[in-house]
Amino acid sequence: MLNEIEEFKAYTTPVIYTAESKRDTSYLGRFTFDAFMEFRGLSRVLTIIARGYMFETEMPDTERARRALCAWCSMPEMKKATPKEAWQFTTDFRYLHGEFPELVDNNGNGWYFHHIKNVYKFIKCYPDKVSKVAVNKADLLGSKYDREWHKKLLQFQYPIFTPQTESWVMTFDSIVADALVLGPLKDKTVNLSEETLKRINEFNTSDVPEEIIVLLVQYYLANKPDDSDWVVLPTANFDMYFGNTNFSKKWLKQIPDSIIIRDTFSFGVGRYKVVI
Repeated sequence: MLNEIEEFKAYTTPVIYTAESKRDTSYLGRFTFDAFMEFRGLSRVLTIIARGYMFETEMPDTERARRALCAWCSMPEMKKATPKEAWQFTTDFRYLHGEFPELVDNNGNGWYFHHIKNVYKFIKCYPDKVSKVAVNKADLLGSKYDREWHKKLLQFQYPIFTPQTESWVMTFDSIVADALVLGPLKDKTVNLSEETLKRINEFNTSDVPEEIIVLLVQYYLANKPDDSDWVVLPTANFDMYFGNTNFSKKWLKQIPDSIIIRDTFSFGVGRYKVVI
């Protein structure tokens, strides 16, 4: 969560599909089933990808960043889909394979869609290596995901201001705008002082692993704005970093208020401040 460069690599390089035990979720890559099914944390993922491709040259290339997003999200058109007119949105960006061979193949399978299919295949081939929860959720990936991702990918292509849209939706244009403001990817690794580490150890009266609290303090210091004591916490992405939802559903609420204060959290995001 601190090294954005490594995070970018996790979203753009091949995943090794393996599991050493039923608690091992390495085969999910840097995702969780909640991220797959509810699209939680996807905004940060797409912004990281956009930033990675936008700032490869001296001047930010917003059009290249948008094309990279299209390639990464690409999926072949559904078999029974009505042929698209030239003015209509498509979900198949196989024509970008030459520019982004690591993000989309010649058949229109983008990195993310390809990853979803591989996760499904792995679970179906090795049900004895994963949890029962994973087996049950894999069925949803196999039966419902294509249609949901197809709909989401069309939404991503809406113009940033669309009169027909009744509520806010995440779009490629809004992601590119955020990426332009945030700038190039950075390694935000922060080393805590011995005094701070000692205070964390003293104040942690919970069962929360100390390394989780240390990471939260580091993330806070690395991202604290000059004009506020609060930092936005992408809880869904922290879950993805740890490989499960224990962080948001278990550990976060157990951390003593003497270390961090949490504000309202919803839809995989919230804000917090460190007080030690």
